Amino acid sequence: MRIVVLGLGVVVACFGVLWALQGFGVLGGSPMSNTTTWSIIGPITALVGVAIAGYGARMRK
Repeated sequence: MRIVVLGLGVVVACFGVLWALQGFGVLGGSPMSNTTTWSIIGPITALVGVAIAGYGARMRK
């Protein structure tokens, strides 16, 4: 269960970073590029993912 929660947190954090980069205009070619909405949602999602991964890393075996 610990590995699943940790993996889920990493995946969510990666999606958050991807959305943030698209929102900031670093990654182009998407309707999400240079959009303020994704510039806000992305970092929040990344932080939630890091929190989930941190929780998964601290779980008992």
